[in-house]
Amino acid sequence: MRVKDKTTIKLGLVGLAVLLAAWLALFQPFAQPGTSDGVTQAGHRCLGIFAVCVALWFTNVIPLAATGLLAIAMLPLLHVLPADEAFALFGNSAVFFMLGVFLLAAAMITTGLSKRITLLALHRFDGSPQRLATGVAVSAAALAMFMPEHAVAAMIYPIIIEIVDALKLSKGSNYAKKLFLSLAWGAIIGGVGTMLGGARAPLALSLLKSAHPDKTIGFVSWMVAALPVVLIMIVIAVIMLRRRVPDDITDVRPATRMLAERVNRLGPMSGVERRLAVLGFLTIAAWMTCDLHKIDLAVIALVSAGMLFVLRIVDWQSLQGYVNWGVLLMYGGAIALGKALAQTHALEWFARQVVDPGASPFMVVVLMATVAIILTEGISNSAAVAVLLPIGYSLGEMTGVSPAMMTLAVTIPAGLAFLLPISSPPNAISFSAGHYSVREVVQLGWPMTVCALIVVIGVMGIWWTLVLKINTW
Repeated sequence: MRVKDKTTIKLGLVGLAVLLAAWLALFQPFAQPGTSDGVTQAGHRCLGIFAVCVALWFTNVIPLAATGLLAIAMLPLLHVLPADEAFALFGNSAVFFMLGVFLLAAAMITTGLSKRITLLALHRFDGSPQRLATGVAVSAAALAMFMPEHAVAAMIYPIIIEIVDALKLSKGSNYAKKLFLSLAWGAIIGGVGTMLGGARAPLALSLLKSAHPDKTIGFVSWMVAALPVVLIMIVIAVIMLRRRVPDDITDVRPATRMLAERVNRLGPMSGVERRLAVLGFLTIAAWMTCDLHKIDLAVIALVSAGMLFVLRIVDWQSLQGYVNWGVLLMYGGAIALGKALAQTHALEWFARQVVDPGASPFMVVVLMATVAIILTEGISNSAAVAVLLPIGYSLGEMTGVSPAMMTLAVTIPAGLAFLLPISSPPNAISFSAGHYSVREVVQLGWPMTVCALIVVIGVMGIWWTLVLKINTW
């Protein structure tokens, strides 16, 4: 399909959403005068804003950040929330948590600590083609559990380029394809393991707090819940690549020599790297041990970010280019919209119309996980969480699914996007190397998506339900 045709379709979808919003605001079709069962006037307008934002997030006609700004502006403009309340939600702790994480990740890149860690890790796996490809996937997954997955992909990408050059691999080489897919899939899988791997987890916690102020999920609790998904999926990824992308080389000694040379050139750790390593360790330890009822994760993130400058580890000019300001702006709009949907009970009414209150709680979370893993292939995973979680909380209240279970059931599968280059930053970064086509990555990625859904459902039914008893959290 031509670009012009795609643009026309996207604009058509947005136009339909705008017409739907106008119809909801002007005619209030779901109001029931004299009863409390319908949607309020503010609720109709809120549903209209939600419809427009979903269309904009899905089509990406304008940047995601711009949609977030429009959401914040439309809420007071259409008298859904007071202006002060809507703007205050932009200062939600999730925004500042991710700001601190972005700054810490940027410091690791600019100081060279991340490159040191990556080179040392890959050098341990460089004995054979399969070992090296496995090392790329495992290293990317391990790093993505403790820093944003897009930063991990951007950090390892140049090293993979050097390996490909050292091995003199041509465009379309099977082994080059395997290395770049190992990077993308490893970063994606590791990114769901903790709250640090991507923007969706802090956003989900903020939506949880907006809908259920007395509920939260701790750093360790999240990691314990997600770890089986990470471990099983990384094994599946390695096996899948080994069987479906056969090696077209037998000798990786040129890459081994290159990695050894790069490791030797690193020399001993500098004082800046040592200070950053200690700060990073203490930050993660604080996140894992803090009482969330006494101190917010964002407070720890901001203290650590501030210490980067107190300890003279980095300067502001070297960091600001690495901060994804667009994601932070999108956060503000998504959080404000989620708060408005919860406050007006609009989605709660919608949920009562489309789902049987007697539906099985497990089938409800399976349905939400399935929708999340499908939707995230077409739009940003943070946008998928922003769209689905408010609906999920309303369904959960009807069917007896706890907010914690619904949060994990939507957010973790929303991070497992393997099909398209646009699905996630690691996919896009690896695809940019030009060693495989969209058709090839779809052919290789759809079995991974199916496996991911099966693994998530299995983990939900056994690990989350029977062992962790998340539905009682």
